[in-house]
Amino acid sequence: MLKGYKYRLHPTPAQAEFLIKTIGCARFIYNKLLEDRIAIREEAKAGTGLRRKPATPASYKPLFPFLAEADSLALANAKLNLDTAFAKFFAGTDGFPVFKSRRRSRASYTTNNQHGTIRIEAGKVRLPKVGFVRFTQHRPFEGIIKSATVSMTRTGKFFISILVKQEDEPWIPAENKVGIDLGLEHFAVMTNDTMVSEKIENPRFLRQSEAKVKKAQRALSRKKIGSKNREKAKLLLAKKHEKIANQRKDFLHKLSRRIVDENQVIVVETLTSKDMMKDHKVAKSIGDVSWYEFVRQLEYKSNFYGRTLIKADQWFASTQICSTCGVKGERKAMDVREWTCACGAHHDRDINASINLLRLAD
Repeated sequence: MLKGYKYRLHPTPAQAEFLIKTIGCARFIYNKLLEDRIAIREEAKAGTGLRRKPATPASYKPLFPFLAEADSLALANAKLNLDTAFAKFFAGTDGFPVFKSRRRSRASYTTNNQHGTIRIEAGKVRLPKVGFVRFTQHRPFEGIIKSATVSMTRTGKFFISILVKQEDEPWIPAENKVGIDLGLEHFAVMTNDTMVSEKIENPRFLRQSEAKVKKAQRALSRKKIGSKNREKAKLLLAKKHEKIANQRKDFLHKLSRRIVDENQVIVVETLTSKDMMKDHKVAKSIGDVSWYEFVRQLEYKSNFYGRTLIKADQWFASTQICSTCGVKGERKAMDVREWTCACGAHHDRDINASINLLRLAD
């Protein structure tokens, strides 16, 4: 299987400048190729004759000599990313590809490992056309390096994500099982096969730092456009958001790893965050809680460590079904946290849901 390992890069000023240029070239070639593909579609609609083939990164190098300075594999991967975007569009799983913005898009590029061009030696990682770059390898890995993605945050930090091919972990027979109900009052309510329930508090990182973020946003709005003070204020605001994102990632990674370590079968409900965020009253809280990312982490970690992950159908009425008698009652409003079934069983809404999810593992 393929697994990614992300590390912090510490390039020299010259190396950082080259990385920024390569990121810019990859974004530039992506936009140029997209522009060409749009032009081909318009020509086909107009019926101007034979449909020409799409351009390639190499065809733009004579027109834009600065592209020759960048890693050619980074440009090739930009084309592959565009091809993937169009494949998703034609499959109906995503919208029409859009142009990448220097300010809004993720600043990154991907290069492949050809004949050992990417390797690790003495606390440094070698990258094509860059050479050896110092990095913090906080955890080792074993396997064959397939590719590497270099990214830069809005605060100017560089990271590298190394994609490694490793042996699949053996599947582990079911011993411990857990049902996980996700929510806003508590981030998760978990019930194991011994019927012991645990409530994980919702950390609400965005809510906790909201006052500081608003203060930084007001300070930015008062700065003159194009001034150095505005750039400083923009950096300060980016640091606030970066801290919140890092806190959230740390929480999700630690919790998902703990669940995978302690259980062999994991059942989690499927929530459509995109639809739920249409309600403006809870949109910010749902965006802060990151259910989708949590389930994504559970999924890939379960695959890597040989666990079984069961994602319940989004229409499974885990909250409405009595975990004692199995009868499905009437729909309950969000503010109903406890209820009593006709059979006489009194339920905590979230614990009852986690028990119903747990039984899907049987």
